[in-house]
Amino acid sequence: MPRNPKKLRVGVAGVGYLGRHHVRIYHELKEFCEFAGIFEVDDERAAEVTEQYSCRRFSTLEEMAENCDAVSVVVPTDRHAEVSLPLLEGGCHLMVEKPICKSREEAAAILAKAREKNLTVQVGHVEQYNPVTSFLEKAVHEPKFITADRLAPFNPRGTEVGVVLDLMIHDIGVILQLVQSPIVRVEAVGVDVLSKTEDIANARLVFESGCVANINTSRVSLKKVREIRVFQPESYLSLDFMNQKGHLLKKGMLGLSKKDIPIEAGEPLKLELESFLSCLRDGSEPKVSGVSGLKALEIALEVTRQIREAQPSGR
Repeated sequence: MPRNPKKLRVGVAGVGYLGRHHVRIYHELKEFCEFAGIFEVDDERAAEVTEQYSCRRFSTLEEMAENCDAVSVVVPTDRHAEVSLPLLEGGCHLMVEKPICKSREEAAAILAKAREKNLTVQVGHVEQYNPVTSFLEKAVHEPKFITADRLAPFNPRGTEVGVVLDLMIHDIGVILQLVQSPIVRVEAVGVDVLSKTEDIANARLVFESGCVANINTSRVSLKKVREIRVFQPESYLSLDFMNQKGHLLKKGMLGLSKKDIPIEAGEPLKLELESFLSCLRDGSEPKVSGVSGLKALEIALEVTRQIREAQPSGR
């Protein structure tokens, strides 16, 4: 990242599990930014973070906006608009964790306010900053069929939304980036298991280009899995987002040949926040802009709608 003599003042709104990682990384990036402080409604969490990082706790979002140029919004999804809008009103650029919001209407309000204030909104689709995705973007040229599996053990954190908005939206964002073609049909199924919303979901996305993507997601698994397979003419790629490795099978004169893919490992969240700061310094568009985040949200909401309507009670 190029050095900028004027450091951006950054903050984090919401310092739960993920928010603390944002705080840690901003501190690691102190050559490029100045960490101004946090906003957190839970006194115990706030005390732990302010003591660990010797930082300020802002009492209101308005106070935070007065003292920050940019803020990571890492509160629960159903509070994204409530927290983001006052920060935008106060002149802060935002890195909003995925999904951008729980509804199209709230997302539209955030994007409208950002346009009004001429501010940047980046959405935290962290897998798009994973070195695995960077490799796929270079290697995938004519995808015909894609499968993605994202499984995780149950964790009450994040259950304010269903597994589609919690986990599947990662793969929706990556697939939209790879295929670069309008979606013509969405088919989805899902079931509630341990929460009041869907915990297991499957979505089939059919693109205008003819590509078909099949996405399996669960948050009631005994193990973590984050894998993607892309089939295209003459080759097949299989990659692991979590372990950042994979292989390529390619058709040759003697049949299929298998080649391990060299991927330079990196922490996706750190790469994402580095990119956010870089965009703010040079005025470029984020890889995952607010508009991109809204497109992924719209597909996720359609998947969720189909799952809800298939429920016997119409919940």
